[in-house]
Amino acid sequence: MTIKPLADRVVVKMVEAEETTKGGIILAGNAKEKPEVAEVLAVGPGGMVDGSEVKMTVKVGDRVLLSKYAGTQVKVDGEEYTILRQSDILATVE
Repeated sequence: MTIKPLADRVVVKMVEAEETTKGGIILAGNAKEKPEVAEVLAVGPGGMVDGSEVKMTVKVGDRVLLSKYAGTQVKVDGEEYTILRQSDILATVE
């Protein structure tokens, strides 16, 4: 199954959280924070959204920084994805 986002929506997959700290301490599963970096898998066409023109500035393959509780989590074929508005993306990560 393929997810095709509409309007200004973006489909992302969260990047796994670090399992060790910079100092080398291994974190337990419940000590890890929710990842906020994701990879863009699909981008909607943009266009008119709520009466104003939206131009899509992210593209497939970009790594992005998200708002902590942004979007809606969905599970497709056993994989978890997040669908959110482009405005919920804070920055691209290089």
